[in-house]
Amino acid sequence: MKPLRIAMVAPLWASVPPATYGGTELMIHLLTEELVERGHEVTLFAAGGSHTRARLHSIGDSTVSEAMARGEAFEYIHYANALFAEVLRAANSFDVIHNHLGCSFIPFGSATATCLLTTPHTVLSVDDLWALQRHARAPLAAVSHYQAEVLPIERRRAVRVIHHGIDFDAYGFSPRHDGYLAFLGRMGPQKSPLDAIRIARRAGMPLVLAGKPQNAEEECYFARDVLPHVDGKNVVHVGAVNHRQKNELLGAAAALLFPIQGEEAFGLAMIEAMACGTPVIAMGLGSVPEVVAHKRTGFVCASLSEMIQAVAQVPGIDRRACRAHVAEHFSVQRMTDKYDAVYRQILEPEIPSPGGVTALR
Repeated sequence: MKPLRIAMVAPLWASVPPATYGGTELMIHLLTEELVERGHEVTLFAAGGSHTRARLHSIGDSTVSEAMARGEAFEYIHYANALFAEVLRAANSFDVIHNHLGCSFIPFGSATATCLLTTPHTVLSVDDLWALQRHARAPLAAVSHYQAEVLPIERRRAVRVIHHGIDFDAYGFSPRHDGYLAFLGRMGPQKSPLDAIRIARRAGMPLVLAGKPQNAEEECYFARDVLPHVDGKNVVHVGAVNHRQKNELLGAAAALLFPIQGEEAFGLAMIEAMACGTPVIAMGLGSVPEVVAHKRTGFVCASLSEMIQAVAQVPGIDRRACRAHVAEHFSVQRMTDKYDAVYRQILEPEIPSPGGVTALR
């Protein structure tokens, strides 16, 4: 099949790939690099500080998060709009524009003849659903079946669900653990590191927290509810971690705690942990049941007490089965195969999609 000319449009909160936190940006990086490896002509529209083998088009010299921290930016949307204006200016140079900025940019697809595919990375809001209803033929790829469930049945049938994938070889397998539990994510109430502390304490195991607050609300939560429990022994906070540090943290953990308190569209940390051989103990909200194989690669729980009880059952989980599960279902190659197929299907809508349903253009 002939190579495609693809515009990959990334959020501006973090660089691509991210230095530390940034699941969406990591996924975009892996997809972009794999598409380039396959011979596609890809232009990555992303924040300053990004690097890629694709052609890079940046807005500014840094991420919007960094500019905000310096007091040089206050509103995100101005910069995202500027980025998308650059995409539209060059739209005739592409076969497909892959939009990761969110559903609010779907209406701009009507301003160009180039196909615009949108992958939202959060749970769909009422505003997202309004945009999707108003532009009922705009191509959409969901990151989980859970994310797609809120769509009207006709639209849901036309949406391809493509789970995130990771570079499996970049995660080393650890057949043994060092006797602690791990938490990896934002230090905010939705991710609930406080519940991770409660679980570890009740289970009688030390806990290592990795991540940091991402906004003022999370800063307040972290200082008030989490930091008082950090003693450097039973509860250790290592802050934001890079890929090497994350690999070491997850690989040596007995289990990853994922006690989310709200809906998650996906949850990349779960597959990263399992790739290292580490089981996941998660609250069964959002996409969790799609990612964790209950009692085979971890535990999908309905309550905090179930999560506490699951810690004692972790020795019964085969760490090799965790890694095999990711290799089979969540590789970057599998993810790229599916996106490549969707790109071609929306360019030639008479061709059935790989799922057997013709996607809407």
